[in-house]
Amino acid sequence: MSLSVWADKDVPRSTPTSPVSPLAYGKKVFRSIVLCIVLLIAVLSTNVFKFTWSSPINYCNAFLLSNLNKYGNEQLCSQYDVLVPKNLLWNTVGEVVGTEEFKDRAVNWLAGAIRIPTESYDDFGPIGEDPRWETFKHFHDYLLEAFPLVHSTLSLTKINTHSLLYEWTGTDSSIKPVLLAAHQDVVPVEPRTAADWTYPPYSGHFDGTRIWGRGASDDKSGLISLLSAIELLLEAGFKVERTFVLAFGCDEEASGHFGALQLGKAMLEIYGPNAFAFIVDEGASGDISEHYGTVFAAPGVAEKGYLDLRVDVASPGGHSSIPPSHTTIGILSRLLVEFENSPFPVEMSTDSVFYGTLQCYAGHGKTTPLDLREAIVHSGTSKKALKKLGDILFKNPANVALVGTTQAIDLIQGGVKSNALPEQAYAVVNHRISTLSSLAEVIDRDTDTLKGLANKFNLSFISFGKTISDTSASSAYGSLVFSDAFNNSLVPAPTTPTSGSKARPYELLSGTIQATYNAHRGLELESHNVVVAPGIPTGNTDTRYYWDLSDGQILRYNHRNSMAFKDVTSGVHTVDENLPIEAFLEMIRFFTTLILNTDESRSV
Repeated sequence: MSLSVWADKDVPRSTPTSPVSPLAYGKKVFRSIVLCIVLLIAVLSTNVFKFTWSSPINYCNAFLLSNLNKYGNEQLCSQYDVLVPKNLLWNTVGEVVGTEEFKDRAVNWLAGAIRIPTESYDDFGPIGEDPRWETFKHFHDYLLEAFPLVHSTLSLTKINTHSLLYEWTGTDSSIKPVLLAAHQDVVPVEPRTAADWTYPPYSGHFDGTRIWGRGASDDKSGLISLLSAIELLLEAGFKVERTFVLAFGCDEEASGHFGALQLGKAMLEIYGPNAFAFIVDEGASGDISEHYGTVFAAPGVAEKGYLDLRVDVASPGGHSSIPPSHTTIGILSRLLVEFENSPFPVEMSTDSVFYGTLQCYAGHGKTTPLDLREAIVHSGTSKKALKKLGDILFKNPANVALVGTTQAIDLIQGGVKSNALPEQAYAVVNHRISTLSSLAEVIDRDTDTLKGLANKFNLSFISFGKTISDTSASSAYGSLVFSDAFNNSLVPAPTTPTSGSKARPYELLSGTIQATYNAHRGLELESHNVVVAPGIPTGNTDTRYYWDLSDGQILRYNHRNSMAFKDVTSGVHTVDENLPIEAFLEMIRFFTTLILNTDESRSV
C-alpha cells in the first residue's frame, strides 16, 4: 500500500463497500467449515500434539474466525488509507515528542492547567455578577504564560468575557478554514469526596506515570494538547496555508449557554454559515479502545438529542391529619412509576450509527463470537437476523443507550413540612433522544404515557402549552403540566458522512488516526493496526451550537487512548480523575498530525 498522500486527489483511494450478501457469506461459511473438518481429521490422525477433546474444537473455532475475519475485512468495514504528512516537520516534531525533556514540558503544561479550578455550575449567575467566574481569568493568564508563541502568532478574541476564540491565519484565503474546539471548564469536585482522592483534586500531581486531578481527562487534556501541538509546530517554524480557528467554551459542563452558544453566534457573524471545512471537538472518554481482540478508534459522527422533561403536579393542600387518598407527592410518584414501567422501545436499525460500529466489529474483531458475527452479516437484508442482532446486544443496557431513547428520573422536589399536605411537587426526567427519533416524537410519547393517569386522578393536563386533558379546569382536582425544565432541549445532531464523496473530512481524520497510532508506537507506518469505526458519544458536546458553521461535517474525537489506563479507571466526573502521560503525549502527536494533514489537503 502506497504512502503517497491522496489529499490533492479528487477521488479517495479506499472507500467503504456495501454490506456483504448473505448468500456469499453462507458459501464462505460452508467452505470454511469443510476445511476445518478436514484440518481436524488431519491433525487428530497425526498424534503430533497432545489434545484434550476441547482442543480440536477451540482450534477449529480459531480457524473459522480467522477465515471469516479476512472475508469480513474486505466487505463489512473497509478502511481508508494511512495518511502521513508530506511535511518533514512531522518527523522532527515526532522525535521531539518522544524525548524526556518534552515529556517534562507536557507534564508541566497539563498539571499547571489542572491547578486552576475552572469549575462550572448549573446555577451560574451572569458573567460580571457571579464571582465564581473569576477563576477563568486566572486560567487565561496561565495560557498566556505557558504558550507564548501561540499568543504572539494567533489572534485572540474573548467572547462574552471568558470564552476564547483564536485564529491562526493562513496564507491562502481561498481554502476553507477548520475549527478545532475544546472546553476550559470542569465539573465541580464534591467537597465531601475531596478526602477520597488519591492526590488532591487540583494538585496536578504527576506520579511518574499519570497526571492526577479534575480535568486531566475531561477536557483540559484536549485543550492543552491542542495548544501544545501548535506551540511545538511554531517552535519548528511551521506556517499554515489554511486558516485554523480554535474555540474554547467556558461552561460545556453546564450546557454551554454562556460559552459555546455565544461562540457559535460570534463565529457565524465573523465567518458566515457553513464556512468551515469541518469541525473537531472532544470525543468519548475512550476514543481508542479494544473490542474483541482488536484496537478500534471511534470518532463520534452524531449526537443524540436531549430533553429535561419537567413534570409539575398541583393539588389542594391542607393539614396532613385529614389526608386525601392521594397527595400531590403520591400522584407524582405514581406518574413517575408509569414512566419507568414504560421504557422507550428499542429496535436495531441499519440506519443507526451503532450499526456501522457493529459492521466493523464483525469485519475486524479477532474474537467476535460467531453468532454475533453471523447476525451482523445477515442483518443487512434479513429482518429476522436484524431482530436476532438486537436480542443479542440489548441484553447490555449500554448498547440500549447507544441506539434507543433513554429516560432517567434525576430530580424530585415536593413538600415543605411533615404535617402540611404538599400543594406542589415536581420531577425532572432526563431523555437522551435516539438519532432515529425526534424531540417532537419524545414529547408526544411522554404525553400519551401519562394521559390515562391524568384522567384517572382528575387532573387537567397541559403538555408544552397544549391542552391535553378533557377535564375542565373548574372540575379538576388538580393539574399536571409538562415543560422543558431548563430550556435546553436539543434535537438529534445531523450525522457526519463516513463514505462517499462527502466523507472527505472523515477520511482525512481516519488516515490521521492511523498515522498517529503507528508513529507513536514505532510501527510500520503504512500498516493497519487500528480500525477506525463510526461512533456516537452518549453525551453532548459544545458542537450543539456549531451546526450552522459546517455543512454536516462535525467529528468528535481527540485521540484519548483508554487502553493506557489499564487497571485504573479514568475517573471522569468522579473521584481520582487522571490521565497517563503516554496518552497525553499521543494526543499532542495526534493534533500535530491532524494540523499538518489538514493544511496539506485540498480535498476538504
